Amino acid sequence: MQFRPSIIFCSLFSLLLWGACASTDAAENIGILGSKPNWDVLEHYQRTITHDEFAHLINDVYCTHGVPDALIKIDNDSAQIVTNRESKSTFTLRFAPDETSQMRVPRLWRPAKTLPPAKPDKPLAGLRIALDPGHLGGRWAKMEERWFQVGNTKPVTEGDLTLRVSRLLATRLRRLGATVLFVRNSTQPITSKRPRDFVDLARKILIKNGVPRPRDEVLNPMDPAKEGTVGWQSEMLFYRYSEIRRRAVLVNTKLRPDLVLCLHFNAEGWGEPSNPTLIDNNHFHLLVNGSYLQDELDLDDERFEMIRRLLSRAYDEELPIADTVATSMAKATGLPAYQYPTTLTTTKVGSSGYVYARNLLATRIYRCPVVYCEPYVMNSKDGFARIEAGDYEGIQEINGVQRRSIFREYADSVGDGLKEYYSSARGRGD
Repeated sequence: MQFRPSIIFCSLFSLLLWGACASTDAAENIGILGSKPNWDVLEHYQRTITHDEFAHLINDVYCTHGVPDALIKIDNDSAQIVTNRESKSTFTLRFAPDETSQMRVPRLWRPAKTLPPAKPDKPLAGLRIALDPGHLGGRWAKMEERWFQVGNTKPVTEGDLTLRVSRLLATRLRRLGATVLFVRNSTQPITSKRPRDFVDLARKILIKNGVPRPRDEVLNPMDPAKEGTVGWQSEMLFYRYSEIRRRAVLVNTKLRPDLVLCLHFNAEGWGEPSNPTLIDNNHFHLLVNGSYLQDELDLDDERFEMIRRLLSRAYDEELPIADTVATSMAKATGLPAYQYPTTLTTTKVGSSGYVYARNLLATRIYRCPVVYCEPYVMNSKDGFARIEAGDYEGIQEINGVQRRSIFREYADSVGDGLKEYYSSARGRGD
């Protein structure tokens, strides 16, 4: 969800500044709550990619804002990748001479083309699809700033909306033959940590970034200085970093899906949550991993995670899925594509016009293809009216237009896109 960018970007900047000192070893440059990367894992990818394919993925997908020569150097036969920015140690990735001599790519997920043909009525048979309803619901929504209320109407809480969509989508995907797994299936966090567990780290971050005596608590939710408080920073460490990293552990070690669908709703700035601004704009877009920034690549763990993701060829699977799902959603919703106000963090990819590459934590550390959906603007006049109408069968008139339930439209359009993609990519059985 694109929400209150001035606050979020400033806070992320503060946290990124801490990245070089967040680990126990000051010589390591590790992201927030990250862990030391095991570069030896990449030995399994030796000679699994050609020079040309590696260069294409680096230049056109992952490092679209420029390749840092001091960190990644591409020669004819190999690439030298810095493993520790301080010591300048490197890992050498050897390329396959040509496509015919490429070694098998090791991965736990299965590309569609490797699956047997499926029957027309079960195009998702054999697939393991994990649904990741974005954010948290219930009492956590206000903490995450994914909550607003117009008058006496029912509050809009993104985490509850995404959970409702995921349950509808699960039913649809199971009918198409998929094994459906939930990354989150309640309003509760996955992580066992809570904001109080990050108080000391939050204080250190603030002191490191020029707040010598940070206040403990947020006194006014609308106070722009709140991000300089220990309470606000510790909350963000909890719900943005600890929660997503814990979801990644679940995805990577237990669920092991062939695809993760991150389900979100979008929004634009709504001001005071108890007296929000409703706007005319309504749009959608989808995200896949890529478009890393220089500050992100400076962190040893993010650089490692990018290279591992590149070598797994997740992009080759997630981009055509995202394009196909986007086309299906555009047909169902009639919404235009969101246009990012800046190209500093994203790169438009694919052919649909709706898909961007961006380096989000979930799209980077889930070790399989990830499609990140951002449809509807919750505080648009149309989106809000449809959310308030709730879930229902059939058609209702909303703002003078006959509309389906926004939740069923969302779920069915994603399901239709997956049905189309896998039917085509797998071929048809008897």
